[in-house]
Amino acid sequence: MTCMELRVIARPGLPTRGWLFAGGPPIPVALGRTGIRRDKREGDGATPAGIWHPRELRYRADHGQRPLTRLPARPTRREDGWCDDPLDGRYNRPVRLPFTPSHEEMWRPDALYDLVIVLDHNERPRARRRGSAVFLHLARDGFEPTAGCIAFRRADLARLLARLSPRTAIRVG
Repeated sequence: MTCMELRVIARPGLPTRGWLFAGGPPIPVALGRTGIRRDKREGDGATPAGIWHPRELRYRADHGQRPLTRLPARPTRREDGWCDDPLDGRYNRPVRLPFTPSHEEMWRPDALYDLVIVLDHNERPRARRRGSAVFLHLARDGFEPTAGCIAFRRADLARLLARLSPRTAIRVG
C-alpha cells in the first residue's frame, strides 16, 4: 500500500482559512486563530506546521452511523476527555471524565466533535507545552478559526475519511 500525502496551506492574506489538497478540487478548511506556526506552543491558537498522520477516528454514534474509513474507529462516550494540562503526566492523551486537570471534553454540546480524527502531533515524544488536542474535526458556521485544529464541512470530512489510513501523511504549512 502506498502512502497518500495531503497538503494543507493557509490562504494568502487570510491565515485562519486554508485549503486541503487531496487530488481534485481544493477543500476549504478553518485553521487556528493565529494561523500556521512551526513553533507550536500550548494555548497559542496556532495550527502546527509539519507532517502529521491520522491515528484514529472518534465519532458521535448518537449523531450518525460509523463513517466509512480505514482508520481505527470508536464511538465517543460522554466521559471522554483529552488532557491539555502540560504539567500533568497524561498531557496530550485521552482521559476519562471527571478529570481535575485542564482538559477538552470530547462529548460536546455543539457538533464540532461529532467526527474527530486524532493526529500524531506531539505524540512521540510528548513535549510539555508543545501543543495538545490537535485534531481534524467539523467546522463552525462561516469557518470561524479553531484553537489550533483543522476544521472541515461535514460532507468534506466524511469523503476524506473514506480515503484516510494511518499511513496518510498530512503536510501542514
